[in-house]
Amino acid sequence: MAPPRRWVITMFSAVLVLNAPHHLSFRRRLLRRSLVWGPLSEQVGRRPVFIGSFIVYTIFQVACAVAPNTAAILIFRFLGGTFAAAPLRTAGTSSCALTYGTRTRVEGARGVHPRTFAGPSLGPIVSGFMAAIFAGVCTVAIVFFLPETYAPIILVKRAQKLRKDTGNDRYWAPLERNNLEILPHIRHVLPAFVPPTSAMSLTLSPQFVYGVIYLLFEAYPIVFTVGHGFNAGLTGLTFLPIFVGGAIGVGAYLLFFNPRYQRAIAEFAPHPVPPEYRLEICMWAAPIYTLSFFWFGWTSFPSVSYWAPLLAGLPMGVAVTFLFLGLFNYVIDAYLFVAASALSAMTVVRSLFGAGFPLFATQMYERLDARWASTLLGLLALAMTPIPFVLRRYGHHLRRRSKYAPTGDGPRKPSRPASVDGEKASA
Repeated sequence: MAPPRRWVITMFSAVLVLNAPHHLSFRRRLLRRSLVWGPLSEQVGRRPVFIGSFIVYTIFQVACAVAPNTAAILIFRFLGGTFAAAPLRTAGTSSCALTYGTRTRVEGARGVHPRTFAGPSLGPIVSGFMAAIFAGVCTVAIVFFLPETYAPIILVKRAQKLRKDTGNDRYWAPLERNNLEILPHIRHVLPAFVPPTSAMSLTLSPQFVYGVIYLLFEAYPIVFTVGHGFNAGLTGLTFLPIFVGGAIGVGAYLLFFNPRYQRAIAEFAPHPVPPEYRLEICMWAAPIYTLSFFWFGWTSFPSVSYWAPLLAGLPMGVAVTFLFLGLFNYVIDAYLFVAASALSAMTVVRSLFGAGFPLFATQMYERLDARWASTLLGLLALAMTPIPFVLRRYGHHLRRRSKYAPTGDGPRKPSRPASVDGEKASA
């Protein structure tokens, strides 16, 4: 695929991902339906899932905008969450996995992953008819501009065209002969919880991070509205440093970590780089994320300038970007063509955290105050800090226990040093 077209698909996928995360009340419904969209997209393709889900999603967004009362809004948002889950798992990392190769995937991921938390960061500013219009524009754009990106489905279409053009029935794609129905195909999702790899990195670290982003919807008003006297509009703007930190994280990834991974590709050639090499960035992110909580908590006194807790969002945004880029690329490298199902499993747990954390956030921050509540979160983050270090050291042993991870038998160390030309090319 030509680079310009590839970038158009990437940026459009990022916009689709931005639709769902800013809707907090979608979370409970979303966590169940995420089990369906990933496997379904691997059976019928990404494009049909995009079109069907976004048409219904747009209808429910319009219904929310014209709803006569609160009960109707909650019902429509509840139903809309069923279809808002689709872009999170099919328009994001899984599409990047197939639109980009291993060498250039980070270029696509850098455009998609910041939108995962950009939604929660920008959500307080967007609502009502704005969201409905945005969803409608995305639906029209999907129909006219978004191609199919799932390689097995593309092969199916090519085989069908060859059979039609030649009249020869010997052209068949592997997926056509598979004849796997959607319910058995969902079984790809459930084993993602079983291996210790998933139990540690895929269901704890990024999910805790995501839950805390939604918890901040309750924590920030306590610190900035109650403590510093901000109005509702200004309090909504206090989430922007997290978004800016995410953008800084993307730049740091491209300048420092991606060239290192490019050198690793040259060193391991012709073998693939072990997925554990994706975790280097997480080894930096975990302590940064932990420190950001102590920064935010112990500068949240009303007597301290509001700039101090506000700027704590910058390292938090950097760390969130690093963690999502590292762990999501790790999942794709480990699970390859069933990555969408594995990512669906992650979405289920992530949505559970996103739905649950705001339920106790206000009580926790009011009972413990902002200092000790943030310290508690920092201690939990500190307890999870060793996860990327453990996975970097023992991840290859854990992957071998999963029949859905076809990368368990690759070399763990480089077969040859990177050449000077390779290093220049990677730079």
